[in-house]
Amino acid sequence: MILDGRAIADELFRELLTRRDAIGQKITLGIIVVGVNPVIESFVRIKSREAEKLRVEVVRVDLEKTATTEAVIKAVGELSSRTDAVIVQLPLPKHIDTDAVLAAIPKEKDVDAINPTIPDDEHPVFAPVALAVVEMLGRGGIGIEGKKAVVVGAGRLVGKPSAALLRRLGAEVSMFTLEEGSIEDLKTADIIVCGAGNPGFIKPEHIQTGVAIIDAGASEQAGVIKGDADPACAEKALVFTPVPGGVGPVAVAMIFKNLLDLGEN
Repeated sequence: MILDGRAIADELFRELLTRRDAIGQKITLGIIVVGVNPVIESFVRIKSREAEKLRVEVVRVDLEKTATTEAVIKAVGELSSRTDAVIVQLPLPKHIDTDAVLAAIPKEKDVDAINPTIPDDEHPVFAPVALAVVEMLGRGGIGIEGKKAVVVGAGRLVGKPSAALLRRLGAEVSMFTLEEGSIEDLKTADIIVCGAGNPGFIKPEHIQTGVAIIDAGASEQAGVIKGDADPACAEKALVFTPVPGGVGPVAVAMIFKNLLDLGEN
């Protein structure tokens, strides 16, 4: 089963629009962008387009690539004071202390659940990509409790939050990174969540028949967006998400679910 993330996202947005209509009042989402990056611009454009569907006003703040950590933190504070939620678009330039910037996002406005100083169980919402992973598994009829899950990559947007949420839901979770685990672990996994950003490195010979592969490892190769899993893996997988058009659209929907959830808390 190859899951159509765009169709799932459309359904989720219809549900969100019903919630939005019931709220009625103005809702604003702040987005901070540092520097100029075509990939980041694409992500912001998608979020802005979906925000318009839900009558959510996007307040964007652009800072120069040379901005200091202190300047970005100040921008986070100022934007937080006049919006309902704030996103700091990653990655930030290397000279900026990303953890310090993300730590400046107030818990009640952290739509990405990314503030590193807040324990996972104290965030009022879950990370959008982790929510999208769980949503895709559910849509594919895959149970989580008691299953062996391998999360590929330990990044702050995909790997870490996905592993944390899968553990909370009862999966036996191991990580596969450069420092931890082995690609051999994939051969016995019931669920594989990809978030390494290494195009096509997971091959059919690395997986067992009947595995569920949720690929959130989108990266660009020769101008084409590709996932971590070779598309040929779909022939052995019980559930497979394509890149693009899989997890990404659902994760965007989850951003706005979190936005509405934060407003109701």
